[in-house]
Amino acid sequence: MQLVINGLSKTYGNGVKALDNVSLTIPTGMFGLLGPNGAGKSTLMRILATLQEADAGTAMLGDIDVLKQKDEVRKVLGYLPQEFGVYPRVSAYQMLDHIALLKGVINNAERKAVVEALLQKVNLWEHRKRRLAGFSGGMKQRFGIAQSLIGEPKLIIVDEPTAGLDPGERNRFYNLLTEIGENVVVILSTHIVQDVQELCSNMAIINKGQLLFAGAPNDALHAVKGKIWEKSIAKSELENYNAAHAVISNKLIAGRPVIHVISDVKPGDGFVPAEPTLEDVFFSHINGVLNPVAA
Repeated sequence: MQLVINGLSKTYGNGVKALDNVSLTIPTGMFGLLGPNGAGKSTLMRILATLQEADAGTAMLGDIDVLKQKDEVRKVLGYLPQEFGVYPRVSAYQMLDHIALLKGVINNAERKAVVEALLQKVNLWEHRKRRLAGFSGGMKQRFGIAQSLIGEPKLIIVDEPTAGLDPGERNRFYNLLTEIGENVVVILSTHIVQDVQELCSNMAIINKGQLLFAGAPNDALHAVKGKIWEKSIAKSELENYNAAHAVISNKLIAGRPVIHVISDVKPGDGFVPAEPTLEDVFFSHINGVLNPVAA
């Protein structure tokens, strides 16, 4: 199964164009949707999750019209929003049981089996009697994944899932998402490049509502191979380098800015070739240095 999005657009009442004629084909597996805050990612996720209307365009999940057959979509949808609200005084088991009931798992024995299997799957079984208020950020996210898996969904949408997680929790969450993504369409919406680099076989970059790139991460890296250069400079020189070169990013190393420049030829003395990363691709597109590539 695949999700085919064609010409999706959304403009808010204040004139902000959140989505501008976005077209994407998303196959089974992990798909990364990269973009800075305010890029339009959450708007796209809410539309696909049937929580918001689009102004124009289509979205087909197999033979289901996502925009018109909302009840059918909800039957095969798992959704973990950026802010996942729960009743803090309820235990993990009770909450998951309640959500399963809301999702239509009426039979008590069947629901018990589903809840127990999911708590085992996300490694929360030993914490099943704990109140959700006592869960760490990573545990809450794993609980969110558990509830999204009720009903054996064919499409799972995960919006900014690793924000605020420590490295250990993030790695556990990565492993869980990778396992889930083997058989269903999983859309991972994030502004963290590392999430996409480590998890996704396909990706897209979106900014200001426009699709800037769609394809495999390796293809994205190949497009900038041999074009990324770096140099350590003084802080006082940063403005001059920004004016003279296509600087796509800078980061402080030992108190000095190290700038990355994209150029077909060596930009000048002191620059050395840098092995391109997905972060270089991301900033090149976001800063308008690379031409947008449609899906």
